[in-house]
Amino acid sequence: MRDGDLLGRYERVLERLDAACAAAGRRREEVTLVAVSKLHPASAVVILAAAGQRDFGENYMQEALQKREDMATLADSAATENIRWHFTGHLQSRKTASAAGVFVLLHTLDSCRLACALENRLASCGERQAVLVQVNLAAEPQKSGVMTENLPALVDYIMEYCPHLELRGLMCLPPVFDAGEAARPYFARLYALREDLRARLSLPLPDLSMGMSGDFAAAVAEGASLVRIGTDIFGPRLA
Repeated sequence: MRDGDLLGRYERVLERLDAACAAAGRRREEVTLVAVSKLHPASAVVILAAAGQRDFGENYMQEALQKREDMATLADSAATENIRWHFTGHLQSRKTASAAGVFVLLHTLDSCRLACALENRLASCGERQAVLVQVNLAAEPQKSGVMTENLPALVDYIMEYCPHLELRGLMCLPPVFDAGEAARPYFARLYALREDLRARLSLPLPDLSMGMSGDFAAAVAEGASLVRIGTDIFGPRLA
């Protein structure tokens, strides 16, 4: 991967994100770009960190942890010390020991079982963890995420039994992939679900993680606070 190609793609994504925020009448600082580096080398993360990118997402736990170790040999701490790591993939309950307290935000909490496993781990080490609940808006059996009708019960469980979890909002993967405006109704639905929870719980719930390379402009228009961009920054996956 040539540095110039990577930085060029990154700059073009930043320009598109600026334009999406302007078109939606939103301030640019309201939307955080999470650069999803799965299946790309640690060296690419170092390059973007040096260019000012701070939030990076990983989908696979083993790769995420290995990449952070690899980066220690590639750059001095000044280049990478301010990185904020997000976990954006499916998290298995048996792997919570690796995840709890390690990431600035877990985007994919989707069950009481996982919430309980995280809570137990966090309580044992005295840590807190910010989380988003992943919602399966179209009830797709092949995708993770709590079904819409079960969302209130999961949120109530977190609030009552998981004091070491900080619920910050919701996340979704729409049933249409890289489809631009076709995804917009699903983003609007996630926003509405978040607003219902805000009113019922009297919590700020500031974050909506929605939008990827092909549809993030629509997500920004519907209130996204975090957009997860991989391919348009890093290029095709290497494995």
